[in-house]
Amino acid sequence: MNGEQIAVVLHATDSITRAGVTSALRSRPEVRLVEPPEPAPVALVVLERWDAEARQLLRRLQVPGGAGIVLVAGDIADPELLNVVGGGVSAVVRRAEATPDALVRLVKATAGGQGALPADLLGRLLDRVSRLQRNVLNPNGWTMAGMSDRETEVLRLIADGFETREIAEKLCYSQRTVKSILHDITNRFQLRNRAHAVAFALREGLI
Repeated sequence: MNGEQIAVVLHATDSITRAGVTSALRSRPEVRLVEPPEPAPVALVVLERWDAEARQLLRRLQVPGGAGIVLVAGDIADPELLNVVGGGVSAVVRRAEATPDALVRLVKATAGGQGALPADLLGRLLDRVSRLQRNVLNPNGWTMAGMSDRETEVLRLIADGFETREIAEKLCYSQRTVKSILHDITNRFQLRNRAHAVAFALREGLI
C-alpha cells in the first residue's frame, strides 16, 4: 500500500471486544479505523463463536467489489471451513493469536489481495476440498466452479462461435436442451447473457 494508511472497518460481536480491538489498533500508523458508510478495503470481523449470526454477518459483507475480510475467531469446525472461505474471508487468525502485530500483518495482506490461514486450518481446508471433489463433484460430473461437463462443453462451443442449432447438432441435443442448459448457467451464476457467460467461464478457467 506504499506506506499509506489502510482504512479498516471493524465488526465485533460485543462492545468489550470492539473496545479492546479499537484500543489495540488506534496507535498503529499502518491502519485507520473507519465507520460505515466510509469505504474501506478491509473489514476486520471479530467473533466469539461461529454461529448463525456470524454467517449472516459474512453474507452481508460479501458483496461484489466489497472489502476483503479478516476473520478473528475461535476454532472453526471442519464442516464450516468451506463456508468461511466461501463467505469471502481472505485471512483467518485465532483469537488467542490475534496480537496487534498479527492483525496489522493480515490487514496488509488482505488489502494487497493476498490470503492467509493458519497452517493447520489450511491443511484441513485442502483435505475438505479434496474429499468434496472426490466424493461429491467427480461422481456427478461437476467441477469446483459448480458447472457440469455438458454445461462447460456448451459454453466452449458458444465461445467458438457456434449457434444454438449447431451446438445441438454437435452434442446430439435438442435446441431446447441447449437453451435450457444456457438458461440454467446464466440464472445460477447471475450472468446477463451469452457473452457474460463465456467471460465467466474463461475467468474461472473452465474453457
